[in-house]
Amino acid sequence: MDIMLLSGLLVFLNLCVSLVAAGHALLNKRDPRAALGWVAVCLTFPIAGPILYFVFGINRVRSKAEQLHEEKKTDEAATRGKLHGGTHPFLPPGSMDDYLIAPIYRELQRPGLAVSGMPLVGGNDVLILHNGEQAYPRMLEAIESAEDSLFLTTYIFETGAIGRQFIDALAAAAARGVDVRVLIDGVGELYAFPRASSLLKKRGVRVARFLPPRLLPPQLSVNLRNHRKVLVADGQIGFTGGMNIGRRHMVQNLQNKRRTADMHFGFSGPVVAQLQEAFLDDWGFTTGEYTLPRRVTEEPCGDTLCRVVKGGPGQDIDRLSALMMGVISSAGRTVRIMTPYFLPSSDLVSALQAAALRGVRVDVILPEKNNLPAVHWATRNLLWQLLRFGIHIHYQPPPFAHTKMLLIDGSYAQIGSANIDPRSLRLNFELNMEIFDTSVVRQLTRHFDAARRCSYVVTREELDRRSLPVRMRDAMCWLFTPYL
Repeated sequence: MDIMLLSGLLVFLNLCVSLVAAGHALLNKRDPRAALGWVAVCLTFPIAGPILYFVFGINRVRSKAEQLHEEKKTDEAATRGKLHGGTHPFLPPGSMDDYLIAPIYRELQRPGLAVSGMPLVGGNDVLILHNGEQAYPRMLEAIESAEDSLFLTTYIFETGAIGRQFIDALAAAAARGVDVRVLIDGVGELYAFPRASSLLKKRGVRVARFLPPRLLPPQLSVNLRNHRKVLVADGQIGFTGGMNIGRRHMVQNLQNKRRTADMHFGFSGPVVAQLQEAFLDDWGFTTGEYTLPRRVTEEPCGDTLCRVVKGGPGQDIDRLSALMMGVISSAGRTVRIMTPYFLPSSDLVSALQAAALRGVRVDVILPEKNNLPAVHWATRNLLWQLLRFGIHIHYQPPPFAHTKMLLIDGSYAQIGSANIDPRSLRLNFELNMEIFDTSVVRQLTRHFDAARRCSYVVTREELDRRSLPVRMRDAMCWLFTPYL
């Protein structure tokens, strides 16, 4: 073949590949700056540009998430019914029409309705539980009293003394004929050895692992984790929040070097059906077994309005992120945020800045010492964007605070498993609970304000005094925000 013809053919093929890669970047990148950068790379560097884009530019995690989401929707359709178990085929028990909701809550409840498509449910009772000392006895009591079903999902299930108490209680329930199912994240369970799944299986408990790493067929992603924490007993009592199962949450033991303060919440009333539905949905996705519950609560047990909002990758919108921005945009007086990991998106930063400009007092409490130093350093690099708008940042002293809480205007609370960072809000399966009750929010506000009083205030002057090497370290960590 003529050398000129061969050269021309290679140039033509390279142009085609470059155009295809650039077109893919143009159509699929959310950020125009990222799209422009990859288009320039693909068109400027022959062969190398498209290869670099193929290796580093395509978000395979997102693509995998969308695939999983489509599979999940297909499986859900096959159930031919809602997993909440209520008498209405579509609406969960306790659903309330908008005109029945008190005016104080009506505006704040609309973002949750928009992103989840689910109405508020009334007639619930909420119990606030601090740390393992309060939460674990209540959870174990619910397990020991169960007569019909027990559903538990957690990210980390340690197998020390605390974990063994749960394993013994779950095994005893299974032995007396209770339908016991435990769902553990396939990566989170690796925090403990021996693995909780192995110990539970030996005791006759049904266990499933959510997307565990494996070589064949390959499944090695450390993303797409199930970070939800749910326990439901007999469809009557439910628990959710930010706590895993393990010794780290026993904070009164001062000899515990890994002490981690956190909050969990107990629920009774119709909203428990939503927690049960969330578990059964995840169980079906993991095992292929979708089973309608045999018992749910439809009768009111209290006066609190609640709604479960599930977040997960591959959805049409980032539900929890959109929900947070929506309620912050509705705030009229106060926004209070407590979170262990704080790497907000530019949109969420803008929502907080806009709230401060409207005269809303915005307070954010973060751990003074984080268990993930890189996250702490990356956060330090962006705090100036909030401080310059008058937003108050506080560092809470040890023990490490793992609590996740968003409080609005003394009447709204959002609690659950989601952190305010890209991994949690975009790549993990999370579950948050909206709570509309001035009495409950008043208790949470007292906890927040007590933590704020013992924290120290971060100032712009303090950030400006950082040495050049520290600034460079913080900025470098900030560059990797999507992966932290």
